Amino acid sequence: MVFLEDDELELIADGDSAEQDGDGQLYEHFRMEVDKGQVSIRIDKYIAEHQPHSSRNRIQKAADAGFIHVNDRPVKSNYKVRPGDVITLMLDRPHYDTTIEPEDIPLDVVYEDDDLMVINKPAGMVVHPGCGNFSGTLVNAIAWHLKDLKSYDPNDPEVGLVHRIDKDTSGLLVVAKTPDAKTSLGKQFFNKTTHRSYNALVWGNFAEDEGRIEGNIGRDPKDRLRMEVFPPDSEIGKPAVTHYKVMERYGYVTLVECILETGRTHQIRAHMRHIGHPLFSDERYGGTEILRGERTASYKAFIQNCFKLCPRQVLHAKTLGFVHPTTGQQMDFSSEWPEDMAALIEKWRNYIKVKK
Repeated sequence: MVFLEDDELELIADGDSAEQDGDGQLYEHFRMEVDKGQVSIRIDKYIAEHQPHSSRNRIQKAADAGFIHVNDRPVKSNYKVRPGDVITLMLDRPHYDTTIEPEDIPLDVVYEDDDLMVINKPAGMVVHPGCGNFSGTLVNAIAWHLKDLKSYDPNDPEVGLVHRIDKDTSGLLVVAKTPDAKTSLGKQFFNKTTHRSYNALVWGNFAEDEGRIEGNIGRDPKDRLRMEVFPPDSEIGKPAVTHYKVMERYGYVTLVECILETGRTHQIRAHMRHIGHPLFSDERYGGTEILRGERTASYKAFIQNCFKLCPRQVLHAKTLGFVHPTTGQQMDFSSEWPEDMAALIEKWRNYIKVKK
């Protein structure tokens, strides 16, 4: 068991503490007892040594927020453990069983063989169970689709999804059915030899036809559900590079193709906002404001109708390419825009025709 997952950390708001929770109710998520012969060391170091998949920084933040208790009392990260101490992780929400159960949810399977399958994910579907989304996810649907394949265990990290896309992003994902396939595909993603392109509608017009965005991506200290871009030499966040090319211009918005050198959380959304071109209809990154255009009532009504037509960030994982882990053959896939995105693009095309 992992002591503290990334999803759990995201719900620990900066400056908040367990003792400040509205109803004061706390729930035990983890328990461990300090060995009798243990020498006195800091609790964050002790937990990190016994839970290697939980980072020390993550543990410190949990302690500082009052979620780590010793003998039923909250302690800070500099507390020195003693033999017999009972350490618990107490969070302000019930513990959920994260076991992945098969659920009969339709899947758009683009390709499938004995080693892998490629899926076209609809917008609105969460990829993996996490805080607030413990069922109805893509992996639950995959578990159902492969329920008769005895060698596939949806709870085994050595098989399954090789990469992820956001809940409200649509498009292509690859799933490994075997450990060998996941190892091979994972290496290709790590070594950046896969080919992935995204289509996005962003606010504003570009002076150039193509460009490159480089900037580290890390969690926004003011909003833990949003990512921020930091200078490449800042040592904050993880390095990220996005290449973009203009596909079509609609005056106040632009359809672009984005190709990733790296695969960071919210990379395209954060990078585009960073250069002043938030994704259209992306509420978290400011894309639901009218950022370009006219002040007329008719234009404002047109934009509001656009938001209603596609009430999510306009981002689609259009193409996916990789080398097949068994045959060595190059595999390339492409997917059509979902209906909401296609309708929105057509609406903007018609708007520009009338304007001309």
